[in-house]
Amino acid sequence: MILAGDVGATTTRLALFAAEAADPLCLETYPSSEHEGLEEIVAAFLAAHPADVRHGCFGVAGPVQSGRVNAVNLAWPVDARPVAAVLGLPSVGLINDLEATAYGVAALGPRDLAVLNEGNPGATGNAAVIAAGTGLGEAGLYWDGQRHRPIASEGGHVDFAPRSGEEIELYRFLAGEVGHVSYERVCSGMGLVNIFRFLLHAGSLPEPAWFREATDQAAAVSQAALENRHEAASRSLDLMVSIYGAEAGNLALKVMATAGVYVGGGIAPKILPRLGQGGFMRAFVAKGRLSGLMAQIPVKVILNEETALLGAALCAAA
Repeated sequence: MILAGDVGATTTRLALFAAEAADPLCLETYPSSEHEGLEEIVAAFLAAHPADVRHGCFGVAGPVQSGRVNAVNLAWPVDARPVAAVLGLPSVGLINDLEATAYGVAALGPRDLAVLNEGNPGATGNAAVIAAGTGLGEAGLYWDGQRHRPIASEGGHVDFAPRSGEEIELYRFLAGEVGHVSYERVCSGMGLVNIFRFLLHAGSLPEPAWFREATDQAAAVSQAALENRHEAASRSLDLMVSIYGAEAGNLALKVMATAGVYVGGGIAPKILPRLGQGGFMRAFVAKGRLSGLMAQIPVKVILNEETALLGAALCAAA
């Protein structure tokens, strides 16, 4: 039996897998902020689903160092040792959540993916995963000649590179608030909120009541944009989609992802119609002299929300 986990800033998902099974035997979702740590969540899961767990692996939204994660968007640190103790195991695997998603790509079928760019579907070589959610995650997939091997990354925290006068002003607006402006600050749930606040400020527009009173402001802006109820919200989503595409293209170039780029995370499936309008791919391809190469790269949105869980299970099985 394998216990796999996908530990995020908003929710933590745990599932039991039989070593040979592709689907979870049972799955539970826990609000991360309502618990004191991963070991507490694991104990609650085992109380509800007693099992003889032999292996465990958890994808965590943050950099893994010596079996520990101090995540910037997570309310508590994650340490492999107390989690292993709860399970009665000598050790458990702790990997970055996007590394887990990269492992999970191998388990996906055509129904789990939406195509943004066909590219060259027969291409081989490296691949990449990028995922905007609460934050922005990135990972590489190195092709060793026989299979893809995931590579962890914290690329979402690299410096934001503005491409226009408007984006320069966005950078200045955020730099005045937070100092270092990473891609995560403009391409994620918090990023969408930041862009919306910037556009209201730039246009001297009042803050709408629906935004001020929302418990999830990112979802509120996204919904207003998709329903075309608020011009600044719609423009915010379009700008974030363009920035998303640009950074996905940056990642593709950095790891030479000729075999494809997979767009994961919680945001992409919810805004799929907007992604399909072309702004994402125009920014992805716009890489000057290498635009021809970029147009050949397959780009697909991951629709299966259990991909990181599947990946953590595959990593544990390996």
